[in-house]
Amino acid sequence: MPIPQEISRYCASLVVITTREVNPYDDLYYYYYDKRKTITEIQLSHYSVKEYLMSDRLEKDVAKDLGETAARASIAEVCLAYLLELNPTSKAQEIRQVYPMARHAVMELQMELFMSEESIKACYQLYSPDQPWSKRNNDQPTKLYYASLTGLIHPVQDLISNGTDVNARGGYLGNALQAASYSGHEKAVEMLLDKGADVNAQGGEYGNALQAASYRGHEKVVEMLLDKGADANAQGGEYGNALQAASYNGHKEVVQMLLNKGADVNAQGGRYGSALQAASFEGDEKVVQTLLDKGANINTQSTMYCYGRCRNALYSASFHGYEKVVQILLARGANVNAQDGGEYGNALQVASYNGHEKVVQMLLNKGADVNAQGGRHDNALQAASFKGHKQVVQILLDKGANTNAQSRKRYRGIYGNALYGASFHGHKKVVQMLLNNGADVNAQGGNYGSALHAASYNGHKKVVQMLLNNGADVNAQHEDYGNALYAASSEGHKKVVQILLDKGSDVNARGRYGSALQAASSNGHKKVVQILLDKGPKLNA
Repeated sequence: MPIPQEISRYCASLVVITTREVNPYDDLYYYYYDKRKTITEIQLSHYSVKEYLMSDRLEKDVAKDLGETAARASIAEVCLAYLLELNPTSKAQEIRQVYPMARHAVMELQMELFMSEESIKACYQLYSPDQPWSKRNNDQPTKLYYASLTGLIHPVQDLISNGTDVNARGGYLGNALQAASYSGHEKAVEMLLDKGADVNAQGGEYGNALQAASYRGHEKVVEMLLDKGADANAQGGEYGNALQAASYNGHKEVVQMLLNKGADVNAQGGRYGSALQAASFEGDEKVVQTLLDKGANINTQSTMYCYGRCRNALYSASFHGYEKVVQILLARGANVNAQDGGEYGNALQVASYNGHEKVVQMLLNKGADVNAQGGRHDNALQAASFKGHKQVVQILLDKGANTNAQSRKRYRGIYGNALYGASFHGHKKVVQMLLNNGADVNAQGGNYGSALHAASYNGHKKVVQMLLNNGADVNAQHEDYGNALYAASSEGHKKVVQILLDKGSDVNARGRYGSALQAASSNGHKKVVQILLDKGPKLNA
């Protein structure tokens, strides 16, 4: 390895050695965080040096040695020399500290093909091309796996000829065939299949080679695998089956190929429950249409949680506001009022929560129940109010949404009612809209009591004033948190505390956890404590 000090001595006008602190967001921090606070680097002395070295002012013989090809060859040579110095018996953390450029060197060179098995393992712990985001990799694959993943045909051929097991398991993608299929290396796939690779081998991130190729949309590879007997309905992996994987990424041609080979259009499983839900979730109109034409059940309810976003196709499309997909599904008979038992209950609630005005209007025009209950926010109006989507709120109100609908169960509708949700988050315009449409300003609900409690707790002084001006009871009690003054005092909102006191709030009112003064004191809000003391509270109450 070149010695930095020697380089700087002989090229003093071109390069400099610098020292800098290790940035916590720097990739090198992972290596140094427990040992060093600074690192030493060699750099070009100025940007103009780079410009000069790349300019046409250099003589041809010199320029040739500084060209990209020569530079890459030099980098490869240095990386190789660096990796050959590694002690294969060292632990990964030791390697990172002693050889800080090791990870970069492995990234530059897929050296697994040329090193001992012990060295491969050491390098794999530093960097793996099938999991570049991962810093710890324990499932060591074979050389054949990496050669297949990267499409290095001659090494694949040599390794197979030397007796490497083509069905050996290991790596993020499970085996060499899945790795080659994922990367779309047709020749490598062909060679592996010809040498007996199990086309239906299970394992890896995508369950099998067919799902991996389908996910990436490699049509030729999919065709090769199917021709060799790949099971179009094989279950497993991230997406459950190949059809769902292809549908999720909108690979229409692959979807058609799989369907032609007998893929079950209604197969359940995987991240999105079904192929139709996956396509709807991603808003792919053509794939949705293809699946429906092939008999996909439009109202299938998924048993998969899917992050609360895809319990049925209409719900999935509504979540993201895919108007054309929603339109297709409604036209083909999707149940507009299907309750999915998921996080947001139904399509109308999830569209309202995310502020998709046009989708909300489409659903209502098709007969969606504006007051349907269920899900986290219990109804669409509460969901839209919670998020402050005033246009959606207006649409729902115009369609007869009940401003005073209360959550039916304590664990659902955590904000109790629409006014509470809007007040909790300080959505002034929505609060006013709800009040103008008959919302009960003193309705109890949610975790803290009334809308006034909610606004006070979060310090929304303008909303607090609005509620008080509309008749909110300044001394309304909550079984746990007392009155609004307690809520504001506990969080240190001195301006809200003053507004409430000016409106006659009882400074001595108590809840399960004590008085406003106790709340402010226990949380260290000195200014609020002083404001309350000025009102003469009973100190020994």
